[in-house]
Amino acid sequence: MGRVTERRKVIRIRDGHVSERPDTLVAEEPLEIRLNGRPLAITMRTPGDDFALAAGFLVSEGVLGAADELQSIVYCAGATAEGSNTYNVVDVRTAPGVVIPDITLERNVYTTSSCGLCGKASLDAVRTTARFPIADTPPVRLGVELLAVLPDRLRAAQRVFDRTGGLHAAALFSEEGELLDVREDVGRHNAVDKLVGRALQEGRLPLSRAVLLVSGRASFELAQKAVMAGIPVLAAVSAPSSLAVDLAAETGLTLIGFLRGSSMNVYAGEHRVAPRAAAAQG
Repeated sequence: MGRVTERRKVIRIRDGHVSERPDTLVAEEPLEIRLNGRPLAITMRTPGDDFALAAGFLVSEGVLGAADELQSIVYCAGATAEGSNTYNVVDVRTAPGVVIPDITLERNVYTTSSCGLCGKASLDAVRTTARFPIADTPPVRLGVELLAVLPDRLRAAQRVFDRTGGLHAAALFSEEGELLDVREDVGRHNAVDKLVGRALQEGRLPLSRAVLLVSGRASFELAQKAVMAGIPVLAAVSAPSSLAVDLAAETGLTLIGFLRGSSMNVYAGEHRVAPRAAAAQG
């Protein structure tokens, strides 16, 4: 297993003073995901929680939706020409009878730590049919006061970020604001996959009463991952993309951007957000 952080020499310049010192950097290595022995995707990720990452990726692809559909995940031995195990290749085996969607077999996907899935043929190819329609009954109801404190709770849980300053994070919160799980990675999409994959492995899908908070922006892909996991609320500390807003409106996802203290923009699913005045009247 690769290290989460690595040390490198850096020349530090401060107010004209030059010094040499070691610096702690977040590790970034490729992970090849194979499905039933066949190469499927390569992503650049921070090592750690690789099995959860692979499982979560397959949830977003519509391959997995329940723990009993997952037979095994293993690191592939002999991943190099010399036969050594790099711990950078995993093979996911589905349980007998699991139907594999054509989308996973028609393409090999290279994903990067910055943009996530790339090379999708068209918008229609990305709109994977969700197994878990967002139908939280009664709807999750979040006050602005609760939403306002979530970014600080996420930041406080980012242990590796404190050492490197170079990681994104994703966290799951309960509707009462309790931190349920948090993962860090060089890619936001990987951090979300690690959260969703752990939930799959523990039999907790769909996450129909959870709030997903991500550092940075909310892309179409992150909105899709939330929908595929049955998550009703996605919040981000930065802006969403136009496609993320469109997908949220189509699926019933509540999408919140620019969540910074008591300020936020609600782009879709506003029925789950209780403004202060409305909350007081209710």
